[in-house]
Amino acid sequence: MKDQTRTPLFTGLLEHIEKHPTQFHIPGHKQGNAAEPAFRSFLGDNAFKMDLINIEPLDDLHHPNSIIKEAQELAADAFGADYTFFSVQGTSGAIMTMVMSVCSPGDKIIVPRNVHKSVTSAIIFSGAVPVFIHPELDPILGISHGITPRAVKHALEAHPDAKAVLVINPTYFGVAADLESIVEIAHYYEIPVLVDEAHGVHIHFHQSLPLSAMQAGADIAATSVHKLGGSLTQSSVLNLQGNRISHERVQTILSMLTTTSTSYLLMASLDTARKQLATMGHSQINRAIGMANKARKSINELQYIYCTGKEILGTEAAFSFDPTKLIISVKDLGITGYDAEVWLRKTHNIEVELSDLYNVLCIITPGDSEQTIEKLISALQELEKSMLPLSSKNEVKVTIPDIPLLALAPRDAFYSETELIPFSEAAGRISAESIMVYPPGIPIFIPGEIITDENIAYIWKNIDAGLPVQGLQDETLETIRVIKEYKAFN
Repeated sequence: MKDQTRTPLFTGLLEHIEKHPTQFHIPGHKQGNAAEPAFRSFLGDNAFKMDLINIEPLDDLHHPNSIIKEAQELAADAFGADYTFFSVQGTSGAIMTMVMSVCSPGDKIIVPRNVHKSVTSAIIFSGAVPVFIHPELDPILGISHGITPRAVKHALEAHPDAKAVLVINPTYFGVAADLESIVEIAHYYEIPVLVDEAHGVHIHFHQSLPLSAMQAGADIAATSVHKLGGSLTQSSVLNLQGNRISHERVQTILSMLTTTSTSYLLMASLDTARKQLATMGHSQINRAIGMANKARKSINELQYIYCTGKEILGTEAAFSFDPTKLIISVKDLGITGYDAEVWLRKTHNIEVELSDLYNVLCIITPGDSEQTIEKLISALQELEKSMLPLSSKNEVKVTIPDIPLLALAPRDAFYSETELIPFSEAAGRISAESIMVYPPGIPIFIPGEIITDENIAYIWKNIDAGLPVQGLQDETLETIRVIKEYKAFN
């Protein structure tokens, strides 16, 4: 184990700043001297002093050989990886790198349907052909869980020529599948396992949480440090182990997708967040779990609002669970999750992580306190009282549409000749666009899939509920681009 108290990148930046060099290089604000005064005053001088570029003393993320290299090696040691790459393009950039490192045009990749839109983008960029697996649907909460080892096995039996299996671990809602078994099955076929670990940076550092991608033996994982690990927004890491994927290939692809003006503020935050996770993560996460469980207990004392716990487990798709995610079901109140989100914002100045037709999701981290937990509980108590006239324990049928038929490879569809038609008349046509409810960004259909009446009805259901449906070029959702059809002439 390396000395995880060290922060070579952050320390190197401080040492450079303390030399007070005269800068004849970008950024043009020159340590904040040319920045707008109110903005500079709010951020403070230190943020501008650290907003530097890849001059020789500060190393280069595209070809690291000194302080960035050391920082990445410490991160690899902390995450149990052979290699760790810093991403200043967020986890989306890291996910696209994973897919494009293993897939060429025409290659198959096995993916769960509830993938983030960055996976869809990577499939289009790479020219890969997705083989979708439907994740298990929770009939009570109306959310998607993980994919099962059995489903992965069946997919690989049908498509042994697939180049990779992509798994979400854990899901946006904190539920993890049996990743270890999935890895074992995929490796039997000598196929690498790619993991979208956007919502699981902390799970590696506490034994009560689901296994991390590296602990489960996965080959590569895009891990979002900024979401739950304490770094600044847009900073993530890509962890790699084993020899199924070339680390040189990963570095090349990541460099292709990364700005040459890499943010040292973001990279320094990754360096320091890694230190905190490695040295204090267990105790801090332990405290967060305690606060979350206290909140869950109080919420479940309410009559019409429910917060799921370990009872969600028991299937291969819901194999383990992150209790710091509070999935708060409000459907028995007779309102949507979006209604609850708006009410909490307007009446208590509380912002939730996301809402859907049935739930709101709140995340608890070491940055929370007894006071923030009490504020949430008090607000939910008031929400229930204010909505009692609407409340009912009637059974709510929870459904999501079937996966549409893929008629064209997504890249072929994206670059095909298209035409614009009314969205209401799109059933039966091949889409040239993606559409999703974001967050969390799960596609309802993607380029190359045949649009169904069921898709359209589901989209309108979400729109009517006030949920953020997006992805089409026409933001009004009145029209959609579809593959152009030519009429036969006699």
